[in-house]
Amino acid sequence: MHTHDTMDADAFDVLVVGAGPVGLTTAIQLGTHGWRVGVLERWPEPYALPRAVVFDHEVARVLAAVGLGHVLPELSEPASDYEWRNAKGETLLKLAFDESSHSGWPYMSMFTQPRLEEALEEHARAMPTVDVLRGWEAVDLVEDATGVLLTARRTAAPEDAGESRELRASYVVGCDGANSFVRSRMDVSLTDLGFQYDWLVLDVIPHDRERVWSPLNLQLCDPERPSTVVSGGPGRRRWEFMRMPGETVEELNRADTAWKLLEPWNLHSGNATLERHSVYTFQARWADSWRKGRLILAGDAAHLMPPFAGQGMCSGIRDAANLTWKLHLVLSGQAPESLLDTYTEERSQHLRHAIELSVFLGRIICEQDRTKAAERDTHMLADQRARKDPLAAMPARTLTGGMVAHGEDGRPTEQAGRLAHQGRVRFRGRTDLFDQAVGPGFALIAAQDPRPLLDDETVAWCAQVGLRLVTVVREDEAGPDDIADVDGSCLGRLEATGQHALLVRPDHYVFGGAASAEDVPGLVTQLRERLSGGSAAEPG
Repeated sequence: MHTHDTMDADAFDVLVVGAGPVGLTTAIQLGTHGWRVGVLERWPEPYALPRAVVFDHEVARVLAAVGLGHVLPELSEPASDYEWRNAKGETLLKLAFDESSHSGWPYMSMFTQPRLEEALEEHARAMPTVDVLRGWEAVDLVEDATGVLLTARRTAAPEDAGESRELRASYVVGCDGANSFVRSRMDVSLTDLGFQYDWLVLDVIPHDRERVWSPLNLQLCDPERPSTVVSGGPGRRRWEFMRMPGETVEELNRADTAWKLLEPWNLHSGNATLERHSVYTFQARWADSWRKGRLILAGDAAHLMPPFAGQGMCSGIRDAANLTWKLHLVLSGQAPESLLDTYTEERSQHLRHAIELSVFLGRIICEQDRTKAAERDTHMLADQRARKDPLAAMPARTLTGGMVAHGEDGRPTEQAGRLAHQGRVRFRGRTDLFDQAVGPGFALIAAQDPRPLLDDETVAWCAQVGLRLVTVVREDEAGPDDIADVDGSCLGRLEATGQHALLVRPDHYVFGGAASAEDVPGLVTQLRERLSGGSAAEPG
């Protein structure tokens, strides 16, 4: 484990406030680029109890790219299904999730957050570029022309309480939750959809490890007591019960109430451990801007949403993936600060989709009016008989503006803004998913060597920004230095999209495609112009 002499260690490139999954992912991604990162966390010890319990394939891909690919199977289990039932036990909706996905990871995974945080923090602490400063709370900050001076106060041991230190950084990223200190210093407005309910959240460890839970993830749409019953990661279960009219938060949040609510599942203090019981208020709100000068927000500091789409922590990890490559290019002088404006633009599009989806699902689930619930059931049962997908009407998660390729009409080109596919490849003797075999960063993925299409100066620029020029070939045609398409999905994707090449960003979104070999130089040139500040702010 690497530690610094912190006496002279108070100058950083970036300070991250908050050491949850979003803050640690942000720090690791920046630290991997060689930037000096300080992570301030007011709690002296990691939070030991579960909070988020689900991540999707895209987030698994990001976590694997920061070096956690080997531990994800240990701390998570694939979410094979998600079933909605009404008060009579009839199935209203049944979603089956694939073991593999567009990103090469299970479509959805159920996990234990403390275990993930432990793996992230261990990884961050092992990096020579990252300092994790636990027991220090940000209490003041002053921004000037060249950076931010942040005052931190010791919260750890009583004898040190009140001790303070000044830390300096070029940028401060607030990953410090719903009551964000960093956001409080930014003067940004919030949009609140006014959708909020109190729910009791119970985390339970059943003593019978062999008990089969079917379905694995269940949503009970019962107007008498809407409830959620899902995996909490390997060996754990989570129940969530909506607070009903006439119930106080205090009576709902008692251990004896928890056990009473668990009785229908044959769980009691003799055969299960109640790890946590806590009443949460689910909200739907976001900050209208996530950056002001050198202060930037990510995760719950920027947005809160109901849990019904499982996108709360996922959205925060996406924030980190979107922000860090841009911040790296700005810090290294390879892109102007205006590139950071695309962070709010791109992420708020996605975020609005995630919040609208979670509120849409929440309105269906939280219905307490029996007549309206009966109408909902009739409608959903009819949809199910007609094999209608109730989520099909929701917009796809595609970036429509920001740092993506535009055509002459000013609109994003066909493949631009889509999440890039990831398959298995073999490279220099290693067979793995593309990210793990080839490495992170920009990639121009083509079925023929793109180098001869580019002039020497462009090839040199590609090397400078870390844009790898990747040729993928069929496995039976691969030489020792080729990237062999082991499962055929990489070349299959190019073929299916009608593209000769795809230019993929470090956060795994497609910048744009080239329909023919002749279009490749123009695609690379457009990325170069956009990163240098040319037309970066054009409307999407």
